[in-house]
Amino acid sequence: MANHKSSIKRIRQTVAKTLRNKYQHKTTRNAVRDLRNSTDKKAAAALLPKVSSMLDKLAKKNIIHKNKAANLKSSLTKHVAAL
Repeated sequence: MANHKSSIKRIRQTVAKTLRNKYQHKTTRNAVRDLRNSTDKKAAAALLPKVSSMLDKLAKKNIIHKNKAANLKSSLTKHVAAL
């Protein structure tokens, strides 16, 4: 167990950040899944900017790599265009 006040606080901060990152990552994965499974072009086109924004935020915070975000956005854009 940590002995210093600063390390105890660091542990608390890390737990809080980890929970927030997990929540945001899981929410984004669900949104990507919903977009991939959608067959309605209007609904997919409306959802695409929101999902792209979510991916950009994850990449900005280094939760996912920026290239992974770019690849996902590209594949999702192609999917929506093909509908």
